[in-house]
Amino acid sequence: MSRLQLRPWRLLSSPPRGIRGLAVLALMALSLAAGTDCPCPEPELCRPIRHHPDFEVFVFDVGQKTWKSYDWSQITTVATFGKYDSELMCYAHSKGARVVLKGDVSLKDIIDPASRASWIAQKVNLAKTQYMDGINIDIEQEVNCLSPEYDALTALVKETTDTFHREIEGSQVTFDVAWSPKNIDRRCYNYTGIADACDFLFVMSYDEQSQIWSECIAAANAPYNQTLTGYNDYIKMSINPKKLVMGVPWYGYDYTCLNLSEDHVCTIAKVPFRGAPCSDAAGRQVPYKTIMKQINSSISGNQWDKDQQAPYYNYKDPAGHFHQVWYDNPHSISLKATYIQNYGLRGIGMWNANCLDYSGDAVAKQQTEEMWEVLKPKLLQR
Repeated sequence: MSRLQLRPWRLLSSPPRGIRGLAVLALMALSLAAGTDCPCPEPELCRPIRHHPDFEVFVFDVGQKTWKSYDWSQITTVATFGKYDSELMCYAHSKGARVVLKGDVSLKDIIDPASRASWIAQKVNLAKTQYMDGINIDIEQEVNCLSPEYDALTALVKETTDTFHREIEGSQVTFDVAWSPKNIDRRCYNYTGIADACDFLFVMSYDEQSQIWSECIAAANAPYNQTLTGYNDYIKMSINPKKLVMGVPWYGYDYTCLNLSEDHVCTIAKVPFRGAPCSDAAGRQVPYKTIMKQINSSISGNQWDKDQQAPYYNYKDPAGHFHQVWYDNPHSISLKATYIQNYGLRGIGMWNANCLDYSGDAVAKQQTEEMWEVLKPKLLQR
């Protein structure tokens, strides 16, 4: 360590004095200490990623070690929603990919500006300690348009973004939004304000049957027309398409049918959700890897719904009950992904990368590769 490094205030025009000066020195001491406990084999891997890619591939990881089998030639951001894994951070950085925290907080707790500042400070400190590159804010709570939470949420996103950008060079702050801006699940958010405040929005184009207002039947998790209408609505609000990343599902829904008609209409139990009389809560989420194993033993084989542009199948459980499973596959995803290039969205991502089979089995390997392959940008198809 050089003498200049031992005396950080030599970088200033004059030695800092007073309480503010002590704070400056403390921050500088922290920055000097950064890297001394770097868990990576090479210290430079603990430095934040500064490069901003032209095309975003945003991956959610929920834990374990499946990340070792991901297609790292594509990944630009990994949002870690599982336990912190320093090995993942080091590896992602070695591939030039950002690793970001999960940000979630009760909105009633951040109406007060001081409480917001405290939450943000904790997250920034955690990101620095773990050598992370930002935060993905995932708040899916109900908000009334006239409530104090409406403005507090926008303020939280802006203040979080400003603080992260100031404290961690090259850092990224993103916010997860529903498939449509039309108050889905009673989420009245200031979408234009939030989009302006952060780096970009991750649009969760799935769980689109969370509120079923029509006939209570099983349907696609992310129907083609419904999904693209959501993006059109965001863009009509003057949100820049480059602020939108398309989120696709790597999972489906398994519904127990109260009745399964000859033309494959599966009537489901009425499970209300946030004011709607029926919802996908009547089903259960199933990862793609499970679906691919089960489809061969189904009673219908793979079916394709032309209206929703989505695959499904029917099966009978040991108790004799009929089920219908709706999901997305490379074909249904590729149809929606064409919109990304045609309308200039920022990129694509999925919930979640752990849903595929990384066992190495020959058939599973091909299925997994096909799901990663479909994320790659396609040529313009206007």
